[in-house]
Parts: sequence; structure tokens; C-alpha cells
Amino acid sequence: MNKSISKSFGPIVSRRGLLAAAAIGAGTLLAACSKPAGQDGAAATTATDSGKLKVVASFYAMYDFAQKIAGDRAEVSCLVPAGTEPHDWEPSTADLRSLEEADVLVYNGAGMEHWVDDTLKSLSNSKLVTVEASKDVDLLELSAEALEEEKAEHAEHGEDPSEVSTTDPHCWLSPTNAAIQMRAIADGLISADPDGKDAYEANYDKWSAEAAKLDGEFSQAIEKLPKRDIVVSHEAFGYLCHQYGLNQMAIEGIEADAEPDAQTMAKIVEFVKQHDVKYIFSEELVSPKVAQAIAEASGAQVEELNPLEGLSDEELAAGADYFSTMRKNLEALKKALA
Repeated sequence: MNKSISKSFGPIVSRRGLLAAAAIGAGTLLAACSKPAGQDGAAATTATDSGKLKVVASFYAMYDFAQKIAGDRAEVSCLVPAGTEPHDWEPSTADLRSLEEADVLVYNGAGMEHWVDDTLKSLSNSKLVTVEASKDVDLLELSAEALEEEKAEHAEHGEDPSEVSTTDPHCWLSPTNAAIQMRAIADGLISADPDGKDAYEANYDKWSAEAAKLDGEFSQAIEKLPKRDIVVSHEAFGYLCHQYGLNQMAIEGIEADAEPDAQTMAKIVEFVKQHDVKYIFSEELVSPKVAQAIAEASGAQVEELNPLEGLSDEELAAGADYFSTMRKNLEALKKALA
């Protein structure tokens, strides 16, 4: 198993759940998937009358992959509602009803969906095919700092710290891993719908080729750039950095719901100055407040690097998806590492 090349800085102060509330209070509605949530926060995933396979995905990246592989043979919906950071999300009663009616559940695994094991045990849906999309990915270990943060979060909420996953879940941010995950999804769909095998295989061939093309674009662009360090909001980009020889310096840990104390902030500002970092990367579902404070103190600027845990309504309306967002990420990296 590969080791993470990520670094995060020092003591972390938990602020679980505050980001979603702040986003709603500010009127910023972010979409985890293309369908809006119901009033109770549950994804709009009721069974359709189309006769198509009913596929439920955990969060945006899994939703997008599942939609691409399923094509028009399935109705694909997403559990995580608008404006919600997926690391902290919990299924509602409506979500459980949706899963009882589903044919396929697609989730990332590797510790991303902490709720999945207990939820699956609670279901009586014997027909449900479950797809752990990361099962064939070579997973990275969490950094020591991120692992300690995870254990502290579990202890704070009365959970057993020994049950914390030691792996970095953000594997979809490597195009190579994205293709591996789409392969797992194709296999799951074929298991649930053998008659659709030819269609699922054709869709997989199309999108895995697109992932290979995207990988080539990243490789060719990044190898020409002089810098190798990026400063990011949370430790989400380990797989991307591992694949392309970069180092992520994380303001926050593996979950995007914590912020550094004053001493740690000072260390990050000093690092930015010493390493001539010109851009601090924030992201769609995370308040940019900390990144902006570091940028102001160090003379850097704030840019967005999207971990594809959720896209905005505007991005989806404009036709954004995994591939267009990753290409936008590449442009941001080229600017920051030049």
C-alpha cells in the first residue's frame, strides 16, 4: 500500500456541521447532485414508473460516474443533499426508504461514508446490489495528523476511535482511479441488470478512455511546471498529488469541517512565504474564510481547487461534470505552479 505524501499543520479545532449551516444562512445553495433535496434534506430518490434500474449514489462523484456508466438504462439519484459537506452527512428516514426501494447502491468506501455499514445492516432490501467503488484502488494511508484528527472527532461524538479508517478516501481525484471506480460500477450494474451488459460495457469503454485522456493531459502539463507544493483547504488531493509528483500542504485534515488554531495558522503563513506559494486553494463546499486569512497575511491569493464532493447549481446547469471540473482544476494548478 502506498504512503500518503500529504502534510497537514498541527492542532485542529473541530467545527463539525457549521459549514452547512453557514452556507444555508448566507443563501448559498450548493448541489451535491443534479436533483434538489427534499424539504427534510433527503435526496429525491423515490422510485420512478419508468421500469428502469433504480441506482442510488452516495455523493456527487459517485453519482456522476454511475450516471455515465448507466446511461439511459437507469434512473440515478444522489443521497447527499444540496449544501451539505459529505463527510458529515447522515441518512434520514426518507433516505432509508429510498434505499429499501433501490436496485443498486454506489458508494466510494475507504472511510468516506462512515454511515454505510450500519445503514446496510438495517435494510431488508434483499435485491440491493452494493458497489464499493474504491475496492480495487490502491489506497493511500492518512497522514499522522489527519488520523489523529479523525480519532479526536470520533471520541468527541462518543464513537470508538479504534474504528476510524486509516485510508484517505478521496481516490476519485486521480483519473486513473476514476476509471477503476467506473469499472466497479459497471460490474455492479451488470450484476443487477445482465440484459444491459453490452450498454454498460460500451459506456465504460467510452468513459475510461476519457479518463486515460485526462490523465495524459495532467501528466504532460504538470511535468513542465517548476513548482511542486500546493496549499489546500483540506487533505483531499493526496491521490492527485501522488500520481503527478506534487505535495499537498493541508490547512485542515481529511474532513473539511475543522480549522487550525492561531499557532498553526502562523506556521502555515510562514510556510507560504518561505516557499513562495502564490495561491491558497479553497473549495466549493468549504468556507473560504481561513484560506482568505492566510492569503492576506502572506501576500498570496485565493483560488478554487474542486474535490468534486459537490457542484453548484450553476455549474450543473452549465453542463459541468467530473471531467470538465478536473480540467478546470488542471488550469488552476498550472497557474499556481508556474
